[in-house]
Amino acid sequence: MRSVRVAIVHDYLNQYGGAERVLEALHDLYPDAPIYTSLYAPDRLPAFYRTWDIRTTWLQRFPGSRRRHQLYLPLYPLAFSGLRLGNYDLVISSSSAFAKGVHVRPGTLHICYCHSPMRFAWNFEQYAAREALPVWLRRLLPPLMAWLRRWDRATAQRLDAIAVNSRAVAERVRRFWGREATVIHPPVSIDRVQPLPPDEVGDYFLVVSRLVPYKRLDLVIEACNQLRLPLKIIGDGRDRPALERLAGPTIEFLGAVPDEEKFALLARCRAAVFPAEDDFGIAQVEVQAAGRPAIALARGGATETVVDGVTGVLFPEQTVDSLIAAFRRFAQLTFDPSTIRAHAERFRPERFAAEFTAFVQARLVRQLHPAERKEALARWN
Repeated sequence: MRSVRVAIVHDYLNQYGGAERVLEALHDLYPDAPIYTSLYAPDRLPAFYRTWDIRTTWLQRFPGSRRRHQLYLPLYPLAFSGLRLGNYDLVISSSSAFAKGVHVRPGTLHICYCHSPMRFAWNFEQYAAREALPVWLRRLLPPLMAWLRRWDRATAQRLDAIAVNSRAVAERVRRFWGREATVIHPPVSIDRVQPLPPDEVGDYFLVVSRLVPYKRLDLVIEACNQLRLPLKIIGDGRDRPALERLAGPTIEFLGAVPDEEKFALLARCRAAVFPAEDDFGIAQVEVQAAGRPAIALARGGATETVVDGVTGVLFPEQTVDSLIAAFRRFAQLTFDPSTIRAHAERFRPERFAAEFTAFVQARLVRQLHPAERKEALARWN
């Protein structure tokens, strides 16, 4: 039986976050697979990406696209629809927006690892409010968002199978696309951090996040201002100047830091704070791998990664008062680092690799000619 020809498709490669961590895991599973993407900014991603076979669309040549990819929002469906991946047996799209819209030939298995259906299209009013879009733009964009919702749902119907990162995203896939999805939690490199002895833990709280409006770091800053709690913030983004103006004397902005420094800070913090609704929340697992608790909004992936009162504290409302109450409740609780670490072990990369490989193989076998099916099953079992 010949080897399976694989291609991977990713929305865009101009920022580094949880979706790119998943992409790295997919590349590890299929190292010979080329990666198709709308655009690629090598200077904004780890250096090892430059060793990969990355193939971009014509959007790569548009002025400013790698820095302000949002400017070309209406063009992404055209760019991905124009990719004709006719030489592959398996196409894996890593998508929270457009990558799943590629065309594959009949007989090619197309599996989507969905980080979320298109957030800005399905929740436009909420997105517009938190991004502080001007009134004229809020009036101009709704017809485009309606078209994108139709496109998003229509392209989802062409997928052969869908995996998602959390039950929260599976529910969105069911609601917006009318499709069922399999939950495969993303991989977390938990062995890069270990719990420290109690006397080495510091007295500060920590945020690890891109500094953009929807992350709602203003809530954490205001709560820490009122309670005069020490807070360190790792990350950068366009919201940083506004957040720095809001911050009081107990708050320190560290900017982007190397992974080694980030993990050292996670291991020494009292707790890490997550005020936004994350689809999964890799950083929430990373702090628990360090044996430290997470204080997180009780929505989205946090309800699957944080055990309230055991590995952290969940707070119900995205408000300053709710977060202040969470800080006060946290101060009254005692947490066991070994219990927190054991919980994080559930999200090891090896688990993701095994689950995703089995998910793909089960569906590949169904695509094979009967004469090849028996041989494939024997190889994989």
